[in-house]
Amino acid sequence: QVQLVESGGGSVQAGGSLRLSCAASGYAHSNYCIGWFRQAAGKEREGVAAVHWDGSISYADSVKGRFTISKDNAKNTLTLQMNSLKPEDTAMYYCAARAWCNRYLMMAAYSYAYWGQGTQVTVSS
Repeated sequence: QVQLVESGGGSVQAGGSLRLSCAASGYAHSNYCIGWFRQAAGKEREGVAAVHWDGSISYADSVKGRFTISKDNAKNTLTLQMNSLKPEDTAMYYCAARAWCNRYLMMAAYSYAYWGQGTQVTVSS
């Protein structure tokens, strides 16, 4: 049973930083992707950043240069460092994983099978 547990959300002023963590367990697949997605009120869930099993990384254009995703295989954790936060970054952030990952679908939320419960990030102006 795959379990993904997020932590680290909260409230911050614009320009501030937050660090999200995702603890993964029960995941035995080798050809996987794992990433961060977010859903703002009234909007569709969108990909923020994801890591392919071969190590390649993809970022949404809106977060490039501000967010950094990293994966610690020894600890089975995924981290999202978010700097220079903007009010438009306000959303529920989810950690997600999938097996048999196609690099072209790394940022496609619909293609992911396993999801955490989410952690709220609120950025005030």
